[in-house]
Amino acid sequence: MGDRLHREALRHNGFYLRFSEHTHRLDFHADSGRNAFVYGQSEVVADLIDALPERGEPVIFEALEVTVDDVIDGRPRVEFTHEGRRRTVLADFVAGCDGFHGPCRAVAEKHVTTMERSYPFAWLGILAHSRPVTEEGMYCAHPDGLSVHSMRGPALSRQYLQVPADTDLDAWTDDRIWAELRRRSFAVDDDALQTGEIIERSLAPLRSVVTEPMRVGRLFLLGDAAHIMPPTGAKGLNLAVSDACVFAHAVAGFYAEGRTDLLDTYSERALARVWAAQAFSWELTSVLHRFDDGDFGRRLRLARLRRWTTSDDARRALGEVYLGLPFPTSWRYA
Repeated sequence: MGDRLHREALRHNGFYLRFSEHTHRLDFHADSGRNAFVYGQSEVVADLIDALPERGEPVIFEALEVTVDDVIDGRPRVEFTHEGRRRTVLADFVAGCDGFHGPCRAVAEKHVTTMERSYPFAWLGILAHSRPVTEEGMYCAHPDGLSVHSMRGPALSRQYLQVPADTDLDAWTDDRIWAELRRRSFAVDDDALQTGEIIERSLAPLRSVVTEPMRVGRLFLLGDAAHIMPPTGAKGLNLAVSDACVFAHAVAGFYAEGRTDLLDTYSERALARVWAAQAFSWELTSVLHRFDDGDFGRRLRLARLRRWTTSDDARRALGEVYLGLPFPTSWRYA
C-alpha cells in the first residue's frame, strides 16, 4: 500500500529555520542517512480505500447511529445504520480509529484518564497556488509569532500563521494573510515570499491530549481517539500509523500463536512512542511560537534556536525524533 507514496511523495532530508532575518537549514539526512516523506493525509486515505476491496473487505461510508457495546464483558458488538437498515458486527476486538469525538472514545472515557494541555494560540492555515519558499518545510520564529511554510507540490503551498486562540477567521482577508506571512518570513538572505490564489483556509487551535490506558477490555484506541498533537512537527498521522502497527502485530500474534501478551502490553508500548512524540512537539511549540512571557522568555527561545543551528549534537537529537522513532513492535507475523 506504500507503492504510490514511494513514487509520488516529496522526499525531505530536514527543514529550514528562519529567525533574526536569517535562514538556516537543518540537514538531518547528513547525520543519519534517513529522510522524511511529505504525502497528504487524504492520499493515505485514498490508498487505503483502494486497497481494501482487493482484499475482499467492504468499505462502508455514511454509517449512522454507530454504537459499540460489550467491550469489557462478553463479545464486542458494533451496530450501525447503513442504507436504512440496522446492521451488527460481532468481533473479537474493536479498533477505535474513529477520532476524538467518535463512539469508541465515548465508550472508553469513563475507564481512562485524559491529560490535556491547551496553548493560547491557534494556527491560521491556507492552501494556495504559489511556489513554496524553500524546497523543504520552513519554520519562521518571528517576534510577533510563528509562520510555517510547507509545500504540497511545486506550485502548491500550505502555510500557517500563529494567531490568538479566539481569532475570527472572517477578519483575515487574503491580502492581510499574505502581508503577515511575508512580514514574518522576511530574510536578508532570500527572496520575498511568492503569493497566489488562496483556495482553502482554516483555523486550528493547538492542544495536546493523551489518554491512558489506550485499551479498555477488548476495545483498543488508536490515533486521535487516544491522543491529539499540536501540528508543530507534523506527528499526528505518524502516531496513528504507529498505533495501528503495534495493534496489528498484537492481533497477528493472538491468531497465529494464541498469544495475549502483546495485546496486554499494547497500551504500554504505544504510549512510550506517544509521549516521546508529545515531548518533541512540545519542545518545537515552546521554542518556535511567541509567548507573552517578556524579554526573558524570548531570549531563552532565541538561545535554543541558536543551539539547534550551531551544535551538531543538538541538531542530531532533534533530527532523531523528527525523522521518526522506531515503531515499538516486539514480534512480527511471518
